[in-house]
Amino acid sequence: MVLVGRKKGLNHEGMHLQLGKYEIGRTLGEGNFGKVKYAKDVQTGHSFAVKILEKTRIKNLNFSDQIKREIATLKILKHPNVVRLHEVLASKTKIYMILEFVNGGELFDAISSKGKLPESEGRKLFQQLIDGVSYCHDKGVYHRDLKLENVLVDAKGNIKISDFGLSALPQHLRDDGLLHTTCGSPNYVAPEILQNRGYDGATSDTWSCGVILYVILTGYLPFDDRNLAVLYQKIFKGDAQMPKWLPSGAKNLIKRILDPNPKTRITMADIKTDEWFKQDYTPAVYEDEEEDVLIDDEVLSLHETVRNQLVLHFLFKIFENVDFSKCCFGCCSQWIQIGIHNHLRI
Repeated sequence: MVLVGRKKGLNHEGMHLQLGKYEIGRTLGEGNFGKVKYAKDVQTGHSFAVKILEKTRIKNLNFSDQIKREIATLKILKHPNVVRLHEVLASKTKIYMILEFVNGGELFDAISSKGKLPESEGRKLFQQLIDGVSYCHDKGVYHRDLKLENVLVDAKGNIKISDFGLSALPQHLRDDGLLHTTCGSPNYVAPEILQNRGYDGATSDTWSCGVILYVILTGYLPFDDRNLAVLYQKIFKGDAQMPKWLPSGAKNLIKRILDPNPKTRITMADIKTDEWFKQDYTPAVYEDEEEDVLIDDEVLSLHETVRNQLVLHFLFKIFENVDFSKCCFGCCSQWIQIGIHNHLRI
């Protein structure tokens, strides 16, 4: 368990939180379980983002498995276009995920403030997105919640995929080789996920990438409606309106990605051979090193029945008999009741 203390500082409270070797500063954002804050390693001066999760809130919402899954997933991903997890610490009441600091904010904010991006800039971001997502698939990781809010942009204009809380691993596949938990964000979710008959994680992620590309180049969503039933009908049809001014190469690629039939939808491999995609394309260069992620023993105590002396591998064991769909179903009504329909948990 990490020691948490306070030291005098310059913020409005006159104090800084000291988390082991990290000094915690300003708030970068807020989520369902806590805040994301800026952190600095006082020994090296390096910057990080620390995701601070409230254990009580996690347990009350029955989201322990989701947090464990995100940690387990990030532990195996080492790619320049995926947010890196460096360390996980814990106190009696909180979990602290020490993550790579991405100082450019969300792609959502960039599009909201600037509108659509120039073709060359948009293509570069999409190339990086495909590089990162296809790498995840090669590692057996399916994101399942790809959207502008989960794509960060650094100061150099490079993207970092984040938020793997709804991701799936091969252990989550059923006997038919498909995933069956319906999850994602309504405007980005693939039609086959909504049909509740099972879906391929890579194929559904590809659809979400197509929605992101559409927004990057147009400045608005291809499928949108305040009424979820109407929205889903639009998604089932897959008939996104293509502006006349959209470059023909991009238009053709988007149509192939937003194919409502997952069996005929273009694959990640075929996207990389597309003529429009290949323009000025430089594949990501990375070393898939086996860098260990330090995990605090206290992280294991997400449930009252979990003891601190349990070995660390218990955290990363994928629970084959856990019904993850139960968790997602339980959250659906809550999201709808409070009017937040941009997080689908059915």
